[in-house]
Amino acid sequence: MFISKVKIIISLLLVSYLSSAYSQNIIIINAENKRPISDVLIFNEPFTHSVTTNRAGEASLEGYRKQDRIIIQHPAYKNVVTNLQSLHKDNYKVMIEPSNLRLNEVTISANKWEQDIDEVPNEIAIIPQRELKFGNPQTSADLLANSGRVFVQKSQLGGGSPMIRGFASNAVLLVVDGVRMNNAIFRGGNLQNVINIDPNSVENAEVIFGPGSIIYGSDALGGVMDFHTLRAELATTDTFNVSGNAFMRYASANTENTLHANINGGSRKWAFRTSASYSKFGDLRMGRENNRDRYQRNFYVERIDGRDSLIASDDPYVQEQSGYEQMNFMQKVRFRPSAALDITYGLHLSTTTDIPRYDRLIQKSNDDNVPDTLKYAEWYYGPQEWIMNHLHVKYAGENLLFDQAKLTLAHQLFKESRHKRKFESTSKGEQFEKVNAYTANLDMEKRFGPHELFYGFEYVLNDINSRAHDKDIQTMTTVPDQTRYPNGDNLYQTMAVYGSYKHTLGEELYGTAGVRYSHVLLNSNVDNNLMNLPVTQYKLNTGALTGSLGLVKLFPKRGLRIAANLSSGFRAPNLDDIAKVFDSEPGTVIVPNDNLKPEYAYNADLTLRKSFDNSAFVRFTGFYTWLDDAIVRRPFTLNGQDSIVYDGEFSEVKANVNAGNAKIYGLSADAQVTLMHNFYVRGAVTWTTGEDDEGEPVRHVAPLFANAHIVYENQNLKADFFMRYNGEISAAKLAPSETDKLHMYALNADGEAYSPAWHTLNFRIMYKLNQRIELSGAVENITDRQYRPYSSGIVAPGRNFIISARYRF
Repeated sequence: MFISKVKIIISLLLVSYLSSAYSQNIIIINAENKRPISDVLIFNEPFTHSVTTNRAGEASLEGYRKQDRIIIQHPAYKNVVTNLQSLHKDNYKVMIEPSNLRLNEVTISANKWEQDIDEVPNEIAIIPQRELKFGNPQTSADLLANSGRVFVQKSQLGGGSPMIRGFASNAVLLVVDGVRMNNAIFRGGNLQNVINIDPNSVENAEVIFGPGSIIYGSDALGGVMDFHTLRAELATTDTFNVSGNAFMRYASANTENTLHANINGGSRKWAFRTSASYSKFGDLRMGRENNRDRYQRNFYVERIDGRDSLIASDDPYVQEQSGYEQMNFMQKVRFRPSAALDITYGLHLSTTTDIPRYDRLIQKSNDDNVPDTLKYAEWYYGPQEWIMNHLHVKYAGENLLFDQAKLTLAHQLFKESRHKRKFESTSKGEQFEKVNAYTANLDMEKRFGPHELFYGFEYVLNDINSRAHDKDIQTMTTVPDQTRYPNGDNLYQTMAVYGSYKHTLGEELYGTAGVRYSHVLLNSNVDNNLMNLPVTQYKLNTGALTGSLGLVKLFPKRGLRIAANLSSGFRAPNLDDIAKVFDSEPGTVIVPNDNLKPEYAYNADLTLRKSFDNSAFVRFTGFYTWLDDAIVRRPFTLNGQDSIVYDGEFSEVKANVNAGNAKIYGLSADAQVTLMHNFYVRGAVTWTTGEDDEGEPVRHVAPLFANAHIVYENQNLKADFFMRYNGEISAAKLAPSETDKLHMYALNADGEAYSPAWHTLNFRIMYKLNQRIELSGAVENITDRQYRPYSSGIVAPGRNFIISARYRF
């Protein structure tokens, strides 16, 4: 009898013990972007159970007991200590925040699939959502500049042309939600299309440095800027969830007023995300300290009683006729009928008012009889419109061909126009461009043991329409004019196949190799040959083969990472290169040349990173790029003449040609050190130089630029005091295309144009009042320094006070 009772008691105790163990699944989510996190370690104390999350961020808690203390740990995130009771209250979903020392992040831009950045040989800068919010940028150009890793030029307030490793414009690639934004009329000069992207709807961004042509194709010579916009989030319970946020921002330097709101609604299978932003930017005020008279806006043009009049500026530090307005809208719809299939449709819309071309509005007349007269009474871009529709279909299911596959279909519509009228002229030249761009990508991923294969196919079609006329502003009558691009049929096509292979060669040793073949076709013809061009039909039929080879070695115990990468990239001539007619600078006209072939970049870079526990790191990258068959502007002839009259001005004839080669090389470094609890310092510096085969400086090589930050951060407060620095580009180092733009540069003692060095002191702060309300403030350019960044037409903001408030629901 006694033995039987003992058995019953033991059985009851055993049942009681087993009932205290759970088999519920837990899911770990990134608190910033709401994405699941893989490879998160979950263990208990005492250490009797441990498990890591899978790709979906999930892990089983089978065997864990009610009384266990559970630790959630990942190198790139802050530790979380919890228990089963707390997890049950939160439906077993845990949001973890990234740590201040961001090393083991995940990159998408390298292969279009999520990868541990430590295993990728390319140099990649990740700009997470929390840094985007804290930086509080006015435009996506400012978003890139705030990173401290990309130099940005501005011809006008409504602009921003990123420069990466000596390349810019159509030699760097913009990508939005996996869709290439570059089209066949992206030009070689400064390009401002990045402002179409709403920074308030960007979830995070990545910059891949160096040729990215294996995955992305033509134009990715200097790098790729990959923007990921807010996703439509599904619910994790049976309840339909609604969330969102709204904010407003004011900046004093250009009296900016911005309003933004986005809302997300989701069930387990359906989700919707709507986002809208409106910004009004007034005329920009420059700084007063270190004053340069040449930078001031002393007078401007207004038309009064049917005549152009020079108006003296009330305040020469205000850059009259620089303001504009912008509106952005985004809609996403997501449907996930099963765990294997995920479908997302997205619509992006961006439009602006007229944007004054400020660098042309300050240009003086070259008439010796009236030396102080402005050349143009009007010069502005018409409303810059961008519409993108895209469909993403993602399927996860292991089979012989892939583990995951993603189909992307997209259509983009670009509309832009240019309007210019000289002082005291009644004739306004107007050019209108419209591009319909269609893209289709099929990307696949396959893993087998230590091997990973990424491969895909791409098709791109651009249909370009160009028209132009001269308008008499008094009678409003028009006459046809030579179009900027051929006004007949213009079709530009690219077909490509690509693949990238990654292999774990040994313990913490990773090798990658990739190859891509692209074939490019162009068919274009001119109907209104008003300039008597010798060639009116342009054809291109060419191919390009590029490759990459990389190696990464990790020494976890030493905190050391070494990455080496060899890669090649190409840029096929587009319609802008081959068939454009325009005035690039005073006294110069660019004419068509159909005898162009692709330019190639061959690149080598080496990255060393040393981390010290979880408190500090330092990273160095050196690179060398050789550009072959570089497409550059050179003196040319049109019908045997080296100069012609264009737009009423006797102008030297130039054209784009394949002119030899160029070499570009440089160094970059960044570091971060935790000084004490909640305090850390960080900084970055980039130095680049380059010259072509004639020994001339390369135009898009930025000056040395650097930043240094002292940051305090706790759960509710973040404050950052920082300095930005740009080095000088002397007259001897200024590219030939810049030396004649005297209205944009300072002059040295010999009267030669140069770009002076400058630095600013700045302060930002963000405070979380509660779970719903967040307040931000900043003072930029505290000392009110007057400066103009290299190659920019507009002078940078003076002392700028920024305030914003965000409300979450």
